[in-house]
Amino acid sequence: MTSAQVDNGQADGPKAVDAPAGEGYQRGLGARQIQMIAIGGAIGTGLFLGAGKAIDRAGPSLILAYAVAGLVIFFIMRALGELLMYRPVSGSFSEYAREFLGPFFGFVTGWTYWLFWVVTGITEVTAAATYMTYWWNIPQWLSALVFTVILYGANLISVKLFGELEFWFSMVKVTAILGMILICAGVLTIGFSDAGDTATVANLWNDGGFFPEGIGGTLMTLQIVMFAFLAVELVGVTAGESKDPKTVLPKAINTVPWRIAVFYVGALIMILSVVPWSTFEPGVSPFVAAFQEMGLGIGAAIVNFVVLTAALSSCNSGMYSTGRMLRDLALNGQGPKAFTKLTKNGLPLVGTTFSAALMLVGVWINYQWPGDAFTYVVSFATISGMWAWIMILVCQIRFRAKADRGELPQSSFKAPGAPFTSWFALAFIGLVVVMMAVDKDARISLYCAPLWGLILGVSYLVLKARNPENSAFAKR
Repeated sequence: MTSAQVDNGQADGPKAVDAPAGEGYQRGLGARQIQMIAIGGAIGTGLFLGAGKAIDRAGPSLILAYAVAGLVIFFIMRALGELLMYRPVSGSFSEYAREFLGPFFGFVTGWTYWLFWVVTGITEVTAAATYMTYWWNIPQWLSALVFTVILYGANLISVKLFGELEFWFSMVKVTAILGMILICAGVLTIGFSDAGDTATVANLWNDGGFFPEGIGGTLMTLQIVMFAFLAVELVGVTAGESKDPKTVLPKAINTVPWRIAVFYVGALIMILSVVPWSTFEPGVSPFVAAFQEMGLGIGAAIVNFVVLTAALSSCNSGMYSTGRMLRDLALNGQGPKAFTKLTKNGLPLVGTTFSAALMLVGVWINYQWPGDAFTYVVSFATISGMWAWIMILVCQIRFRAKADRGELPQSSFKAPGAPFTSWFALAFIGLVVVMMAVDKDARISLYCAPLWGLILGVSYLVLKARNPENSAFAKR
């Protein structure tokens, strides 16, 4: 609540008002917050928990998988950066798809990215509720409900509070990884702890070689690796609320290489040097396994706190992005007009509330099936998140072609090597989709995608038929 609201006697919660001309958001996100949102977006439960399963499948070669995938993510982010400097808008991917590919693609991208964050929010609040049982024997559904309500309230106070929450959530994750790297470095150089006698860099190739499960095993981890990077593109959604987007966003995007080099490649090199890869088990955090190998029992509690923070960070990001995406759709006539409403603080009240209400479905799932809740709702996240990456790359290719022909102004932040790097990234995503089709555990994602596409296609045709004169359905 702002001081203006208190002075006016508006102390009973946010009130919806019609959006002013333009986007109407307040630019409350500073450089410090944008940087940490960018850093935190690339660090989540996919690293802290998912890497255990990937190590079991690929061994030390997982390091190479993260490095190559990280390079692709950098290409994607630089493509996004080129578009953002051309036109920094909160609708981001949906807006660019609408401009360069047509209204249907804008419609599909906006609703798909919204669904991605709703599904992710459900999975993460479910995961957070699970982590709470490590300390207290309380029902999962109750923890999920409390977390959802708290994060919903925080997102309706101010965008600055959202930024502060993400700053500290990201700080916890960054500190945990850097701490692990330093501890492992100490074990390797000084030799302290129970793992001191066996810790050696040679563990990266001694047990079956660098590719113990063959190239095929490494390829089969690609969907796990890419899932870990989902949400790195969230920085693009902040463009409409960044204080100085043309300065801050390029700096944040250019940190991608060292983020991945340190937090993924560096951390895994250290962990797999201290702990032989064959000792890892699917479903067990590699961080926990490393602490146990070193005889540091408190490590399990530390990692549990960190993954709890990572889950809450992701859910917080979901609350933030869904409201903005729904409002962008509504402003373009491709969603209910009610979603255009903003609070006095420039926050999308109705869209955020609607999304949070759907996230409460996760609470009900926790109540009904507390043991299987995470598995039931996680399958669609990867394929829907990658759709946003595909749209970013295709739109950047279209934009660069028009700019080179003089039809549009050149971006001040050109993607190096584009459009070849963008085509390479698209081919890599195609390879990941193929690997998902081969993997029976990930295949369900591909079953869901056509159904969602059919729903969106029918919905678009219905809306277009009802509003034949609406410019939102005419190619720009």
